[in-house]
Amino acid sequence: MFLNPFIDYLLLEKKYSQLTINAYQKDIESFAQFIEEEYQTNRITHINYSEIRSWIVFLVESGITNRSINRKISSLNTYYKFLLKIGDIKTNPLSKHKALKTSKKVQVPFSENEIINVLESFYDDKDFESVRDKLIIELFYSTGIRRIELVNLKFSNLDLANKTLKVLGKRNKERIVPLLKSVQETISKYLELRKHVENIKDKDYLFLTKKGLKIYETLVYRIINGYFSRASSKVKRSPHILRHSFATHLLNQGADINAVKELLGHSSLAATQIYTHNSIAELKKVHVKAHPRSKK
Repeated sequence: MFLNPFIDYLLLEKKYSQLTINAYQKDIESFAQFIEEEYQTNRITHINYSEIRSWIVFLVESGITNRSINRKISSLNTYYKFLLKIGDIKTNPLSKHKALKTSKKVQVPFSENEIINVLESFYDDKDFESVRDKLIIELFYSTGIRRIELVNLKFSNLDLANKTLKVLGKRNKERIVPLLKSVQETISKYLELRKHVENIKDKDYLFLTKKGLKIYETLVYRIINGYFSRASSKVKRSPHILRHSFATHLLNQGADINAVKELLGHSSLAATQIYTHNSIAELKKVHVKAHPRSKK
């Protein structure tokens, strides 16, 4: 298949996750199908920007959002950069392309009260799933961990003696995050209940289903959405919103943005700065309340 070398490159050199690689492959195959149907050729290495522009127009007319189109073009651009790198093409047809304008999505974090209400709603500390779910929520909120990072946590990542957790992030980049005392206590309860799960098949992994299998991403989403649907009226109730809440609440309390960047596992400060709009709003409230001229 024409994409095999590119997929190997993403997997072995770029160290992208399989989910990301699948998205790249789907986007490029979608473009290849369009080119074959519209221009009767299956050689996407021999096209120019005008054909790509036709695809963009087709996507716009299909009702696809600019954000999604930009992602597809980004996938295609990465592919052409790879072809340029290995010498299969001499110029990248997307070298002068400008991304379509998109409106910035404002992610609304959970309030501190919403999170407290959820954590206080756990009553059965002798039920495996109840304690597991509480630990998942506590880890998201106290460490800013990503969903896929949580799913892939292993026993070997835990260092209870030093009260830390080793997280394997994007591109296999490791980071060490501290564990709060309350989280350590929940971990101890969870590990004790985990011993009684029958027929454990994925023994190396920290989080399991009640059937002894490694927990999976959609279940983690359902756990977060389920608990927070009872405590919050926000439209989005996902693991990412908990991660967003972690960062926003730290910044609101005056945490250094570089420290937050390290905790989140961001490679650049720009990625962390998207969380500052809420802390700025909080600073405005404090400024108005405290400044002597605000009452005049």
